[in-house]
Amino acid sequence: MRNPIITLLTDFGTKDPYVASMKGVILRINPKCTLVDITHQVSPHNIKEGAFLLANVYCFFPKGTIHLSVVDPEVGGLRKPILIVTKDYFFVGPDNGLFSLALRKEKVRKVIVLTNPQYFLPNVSATFHGRDIFAPVAGHLSLGLRPGAFGNKLDKWVELDFEKPKIEGEKLVGEILHVESFGNLISNIDEKEFSHFTRGHPFLIRIGEKTIRSFKKGYWKGKKNEPIALFGSGGFLEISVREGNAQKMLKAKRGDRVIVEIR
Repeated sequence: MRNPIITLLTDFGTKDPYVASMKGVILRINPKCTLVDITHQVSPHNIKEGAFLLANVYCFFPKGTIHLSVVDPEVGGLRKPILIVTKDYFFVGPDNGLFSLALRKEKVRKVIVLTNPQYFLPNVSATFHGRDIFAPVAGHLSLGLRPGAFGNKLDKWVELDFEKPKIEGEKLVGEILHVESFGNLISNIDEKEFSHFTRGHPFLIRIGEKTIRSFKKGYWKGKKNEPIALFGSGGFLEISVREGNAQKMLKAKRGDRVIVEIR
């Protein structure tokens, strides 16, 4: 590959040396690759959150980018380590559904089970496949090694069941998928679903006992300390408070229902 890029997404945080050790392994194999951190603040063990974040960012990278992602609560267990080859990208990580949302947008060409120890570290820990398997595989892949060298083809892989918004009478019912660092509440209701349901009719939005009537095109349109609804950069309906924190104000969390109701 020319000018290879490897992204990293994990739930490791930045306090401990885990991320740095993965980067060190990759750079020992290919010092010329570019490493980009997507995030290491995925909520611990939250595969769905990791899948959502990856799906919202991977496609903005150049074709040929290797996306190394590790949210792996079953590390050392029966889940398989895999390499996914799509038309434009490579994905390396555990076969636990972490790549489910990204693969809905991609044409999968092949999936490889990582079984060739030649491309692992010599001593594979049962608790840190990110460093001992996934990082060296990503490093060797960035040198142009053919995917088939890493193992055998896999015909089926794990896909998570992401709940889609449901129509219940005069209501469109979704849920909060992600709470980002500003406290904005991002739902699973996308702009197309929202527009199809409302069809230009007046509406209101409910989260718990709070009713939101203000819909804006941008954060700057809102009044301070007033919850507003808008479509964020990922194309999903979100609830925000200008210069405030919607999560704290509404006492909301991931999984809470978001209801769009025709008035």
